[in-house]
Formats: sequence, structure tokens, C-alpha cells
Amino acid sequence: MATTFRSATEHDIEWLVDLRAEVLREDLERLGRYDTHRVRQRMRDSYVPTSTRVIVEDGTEIGCVTVRVEDDARWLEHFYLVPRAHGRGIGSQVLREILAEEDPRPFRLNVLQGSSARRLYERHGFTVDSEDEVDVFMTRSAGPR
Repeated sequence: MATTFRSATEHDIEWLVDLRAEVLREDLERLGRYDTHRVRQRMRDSYVPTSTRVIVEDGTEIGCVTVRVEDDARWLEHFYLVPRAHGRGIGSQVLREILAEEDPRPFRLNVLQGSSARRLYERHGFTVDSEDEVDVFMTRSAGPR
């Protein structure tokens, strides 16, 4: 199956907020933090189409990833795949492509405590900077591994 990216648009926001709510629901419920309105509104408030890529597999939109660039880091955000795409290596493929992009800044992200996504990030060289009761903050140096 061929997985590619396309640029996100303003018109993608509604299906992306629904995807976010679906993907995060189990972890947020486990943490006692799920709120159907808030989970969607947080994406609406931070959505920047020019920084977001839609992940497409064989012509079907299956997810998204945002890279927010700051002076000292690139933040990997809103990395969601539809549940049927989980466990098939697509997340690793997407990460490899993004991490291979030339830029001297490190990558940073946060992942929910107990999320299986943490293992994906660790396999790709991210290390823990700090943790709280909800989030794990991670960094990966720039450059090839």
C-alpha cells in the first residue's frame, strides 16, 4: 500500500477534530480527562493547515501530522491515524520521512501517559525530558540516527 502526504486545507478541520477525538478517547478516559467538546476544541484552536499534512493511503485519507516550527525546535503535533491503520508500520513510515527532513533543530513532542504511541517515539530516538500526571515530554536530536 502506498502512503503519501498531501497539504491540509481549512476544509479538513472537521474530520480531523473527529479523528483526534476518536484516537485520544481511550487514553483520555483512562486518565480521567476526556471531554467530547474540549478534545475537539483544542485541535480547532491550534490547527494550522500550512503546518499540517494529511496522510493518504491508496487515495484514502487515514490521518494527519503537524510540524510546528519554532526558533529552537520543531514540535511534532496532531499525529493521528485512523484505528484501522494502527499496528501496520504506517506511523513508523511517516516518522522516518519527517525525521529525515534537513533541519538543525531538534524535534519535541508530548504524548499522553500510558499511550502506546510512546513506544513508537522511543523506537525512533525520542527520549523523555519530563513527565507529569498527564503528559510525557520527549525530544529527539536533529540529524540521522
